[in-house]
Amino acid sequence: MNNTAEKFAATSKANLEAAQALAAKAQAGVEKLVDLNMATSKAAVSESFENAKAVLGAKDPQTLAALQAAMAKPLAEKTAAYAQEFQKIVAGASAEFTSAAQANMADVQKGFASLMESATKGAPAGSESAMAFFNQAMSASQNAFKNAQTSAQQAVDTAQANFTAATKQATDAVKKATKAA
Repeated sequence: MNNTAEKFAATSKANLEAAQALAAKAQAGVEKLVDLNMATSKAAVSESFENAKAVLGAKDPQTLAALQAAMAKPLAEKTAAYAQEFQKIVAGASAEFTSAAQANMADVQKGFASLMESATKGAPAGSESAMAFFNQAMSASQNAFKNAQTSAQQAVDTAQANFTAATKQATDAVKKATKAA
């Protein structure tokens, strides 16, 4: 029975380490998004003041209209660039997170299977049916988790493809509008 407790402790430790690794990956992705947003925010504030000074310096309506038109093009391009960078960060973080989660889940399942085997061997006589039921329940829950993970990955892939397509359309529209003007 002591062997079972040791395996349970080892499995729990492995699960904790896996959760810590996933949390670190998630935090790194959030940090990249924060950095992107801070850089974008700083640039927007700086450009806003420069644009306000330029608008205040306009001497006539034609100059003001030309300034406004000139400001619209870079704004559209920067918005498209921001969307592309955002998408790249999210896609990268999602891929890393999914890969790590799948690798860790395989290790957790192996550890749990070993733990269950040990517990079954050490179970008192007459508890075979209870242990078989527990093993079946655990197997069913692992299969349900795998199915949920597959469905979630498909949803992420679909959302990623849709976001990529929308970003490309927006970028193409900005390029087309910039060339036309």
